[in-house]
Amino acid sequence: MSQLSKPYRQTRYLQILLAVISIITAPAFLSGQQSVKALEAEENQVASRNTWRGASFPVENFRGYSSPFGYRRSATGGSNWEFHGGLDLAAPQGSYIRSWWAGKVVKVADKSACGTHIIIQSGQWEHKYCHMKGNVEKNGSDRYLVDREGGLQIQEGQVLGAGTRIGRVGMTGRTTGPHLHWGLKYGNNYVDPALVLRAMYAQQPSNIQKAAVSQQQLVNSKVAEF
Repeated sequence: MSQLSKPYRQTRYLQILLAVISIITAPAFLSGQQSVKALEAEENQVASRNTWRGASFPVENFRGYSSPFGYRRSATGGSNWEFHGGLDLAAPQGSYIRSWWAGKVVKVADKSACGTHIIIQSGQWEHKYCHMKGNVEKNGSDRYLVDREGGLQIQEGQVLGAGTRIGRVGMTGRTTGPHLHWGLKYGNNYVDPALVLRAMYAQQPSNIQKAAVSQQQLVNSKVAEF
């Protein structure tokens, strides 16, 4: 894993904590089915039993959550319900996306509802990043996700450290606005990314947590003035 400077780590921690506050206080998707509750309990256990001190919040210039994990009405209209296998993080187009955890790039692609995307394998964890800028290019048998404007070229098979810039927020694929769709699987089973963010928050030093809460209170007070 690449070494990160102390100021960058502290900024990254604050970004994680400010972002997760809205998840902690947001209403959860409700279901009366015991099987769903059991699955959520299992996901919680999977998320919390790992050490996330080295993990990175996956998007810069974060603006909020535009769609949670789980079943929802169709995002593109209609009354059909669909399974949303990730967490949507809104950010301006061109905002850089960072690898949540160190791992190996197992897939780059650009022809699906996910748009231009990348999948990274970290042990039993698989993390997916969708709707990115750029496209896939080939050089012989090698495949690359290329975003020339953003100065990025990620090769399939490449090993990356946590916090590495891997792409930029775009609007490729099936999307109604600029955001990062961030999906997680553990042992090939979906995990709600919000649970991992909560675990990351809980594992941060108390002084970093207090700084994040104070900064969020300041933001709230400024918003209330308008």
